[in-house]
Amino acid sequence: MADNFLKIKVTIAGRVYPLKVKNAHEEEGMRKAAIKINNLVAKFEKNYAVSDKQDVLAMSALQFASLQEIKAINEEYDLSKATEKINKLGALIDEQLKK
Repeated sequence: MADNFLKIKVTIAGRVYPLKVKNAHEEEGMRKAAIKINNLVAKFEKNYAVSDKQDVLAMSALQFASLQEIKAINEEYDLSKATEKINKLGALIDEQLKK
C-alpha cells in the first residue's frame, strides 16, 4: 500500500528537517510553525545573548507549550463560567414556569 504523504523539508534553527505531511493544510501549518520557531529563536538569541541552539530551542518549546496550556486553562475557565450562567438561567426559567 502506497503512502499518500507529501514530503517536505523545513528549516529550524539552521537545520533542515525532512517531514511527511498528510495534506496541504498540514504542510502550511508545519511551515508556519517553523517560521514562528525561527522568529522566537532569533528573538531569544538577540535579547538574551544566548548562542547555544539547544537553549534557545528549549526556551522556544517552553513558550509554545505554555501558550497552549494557558489557552486550554482559559477555555476550561470560560466553559465553566458559561455552564454556570446557563444553569442559573435554567433555574430562573424553571422558577418562572412554576408560577
